[in-house]
Amino acid sequence: MTESGSIRVLIADDNRPFRRGVRLRLEHADGIVVVGEAGTGRDAVKAAIAEHADVVLMDLEMPEMNGIDATRAVVEESYGVTRVIALTSHGEDHLVMSALDSGASGYLLKTHDSSQLVDAIRAAHRGDALMSSRVTRSVLTDIARRRITAEDRARAASLSPSEARVVSLLSDGITSNEQLAAELVVSVNTVRSHVQSSMRKVGAADRTQLALWGVRVRSVLTAHPIG
Repeated sequence: MTESGSIRVLIADDNRPFRRGVRLRLEHADGIVVVGEAGTGRDAVKAAIAEHADVVLMDLEMPEMNGIDATRAVVEESYGVTRVIALTSHGEDHLVMSALDSGASGYLLKTHDSSQLVDAIRAAHRGDALMSSRVTRSVLTDIARRRITAEDRARAASLSPSEARVVSLLSDGITSNEQLAAELVVSVNTVRSHVQSSMRKVGAADRTQLALWGVRVRSVLTAHPIG
């Protein structure tokens, strides 16, 4: 794949050796090009927009502007085109939840190996939800405890039975189009259509947000007549 067709990645972390290590891991990945690095949240936002980054690897604790605010700014200023993967250490679940609320497509532990990193970047670029192995039990528990509003119930009621089933599967960690198609016994194109219409109806920016919404309203979806 040529550079013009590659996934453009920005690395944002205030630890220079860590940034260098991530860059070295990505240099050998087919179809991925690192377009820049940033050591502060403010610089990350500027670089993401200036370099037209497809995916930003965002540390959540940086100077000048923290990674959560930077994530929100990148998503807003790129109109949702740029995907953000939050980079986190163990014990930062409260920050992960805030990053997801701010529009991050998912998160990855800093102890990841190269294959996990590359897979996460490609999944984020495809628009897949980064849920199954990247959101800890405590984060999901926090989401599930949030109050279901009247608006949530109305949105759930607006879903067709097939759309409700797709959201339920996404919230269970089944995220790829191929897996969803196999579960539903439909074509991949039909899955894409259901996902897009579900996102539109519930006001989700991407699959991750749709999956997290599904976790929160699971009891309502379970009561939804699914054919």
